[in-house]
Amino acid sequence: MDLPVLWFGVAVLAWVLFLVLEGFDFGVGFLGPLLGRTDAERGAAVRTVGPVWDGNEVWLVAAIGVTFAAFPDWYAALLSGLYLPMVAVLLLLAVRGVALEFRGKHDSPRWRARCDAALAGSSLLLAATWGAVLGVLVDGLALAADGEVHAGAGALGGLTRSLAPMASPWAVLGGLAGVLLATVHGATFLSLRTTGVLRARARRLAVATAPALATSALAVLLAAGQPAVAAAAALLAVTAVAAWRRAEALAFATSSLAVAVAVVAVFTAHLPVVLPSTLSAAGHVTLRGAAASQGALELISVVGVVVLPGVVAYQLWSYWVFRGRVASGHGPQRERTRRPQPARAGR
Repeated sequence: MDLPVLWFGVAVLAWVLFLVLEGFDFGVGFLGPLLGRTDAERGAAVRTVGPVWDGNEVWLVAAIGVTFAAFPDWYAALLSGLYLPMVAVLLLLAVRGVALEFRGKHDSPRWRARCDAALAGSSLLLAATWGAVLGVLVDGLALAADGEVHAGAGALGGLTRSLAPMASPWAVLGGLAGVLLATVHGATFLSLRTTGVLRARARRLAVATAPALATSALAVLLAAGQPAVAAAAALLAVTAVAAWRRAEALAFATSSLAVAVAVVAVFTAHLPVVLPSTLSAAGHVTLRGAAASQGALELISVVGVVVLPGVVAYQLWSYWVFRGRVASGHGPQRERTRRPQPARAGR
């Protein structure tokens, strides 16, 4: 068995699961205050992800852990080249977690509004930052032949080494795409999991934004020549049609597939190079060159067979338990009619 190829597939799968599951978490986080006009509606949006968001983050741990264990050179180049953005991601995840957990700890509209603002801001920045990181994976880092990331001292001094890649055209494009994908994905999830006016607003937002994102994806296809982008654009078009026809489960499924296809396209764009160098071909990080030893790969294969199925089973169970819709509090009320009572004798 070709263990480097196998574990590359596992690593990509972990990143796909993280970005698909957290993608709608991020979208719900910053769409809640936008679509929820009242405190009850914003609370309903938060409750759709309340039971599952921390489980979704497990896949980030899995993705980082698999990358570190199976491809240490890839991990070292990526994390050292993007050290400050990764620190920002961890801080933003902490802010988001605090906002979600502490929102209901104090019965005050002002307190909940502050938590909603922190949740929206951190979720928006997380979607943009992860999109920019994926853009960097396409564009590459300033890797030399010795595996070190090099960058000239710019206006920010040594900070330029970590921040300069986030300002590249591909990173900026990725950041915008990350926000738009999270918007569509979060809207389809809210339309699937809520009722009333919140459900209707989320569905209308998905109908409005999915075609625009599909058109943008086609523009990227023409510029970069990536065939997988065409599949993502087609899936987003189906998402718009499904949302318009109120096929909410299909809309969420296709938006999930669009995110998955986009992530796979990024990680496989330069194979067998997993992280290109912007300096010279000698600095490219390749699949087999970055892989751990055969013995290490065999060891983590044994661990993976034991751990990963349990994580998948637990997450499937949790989604099954919390599969019901959350009432937004303003759905159409049915008028209750009272059966006429027979007249009493003597009246």
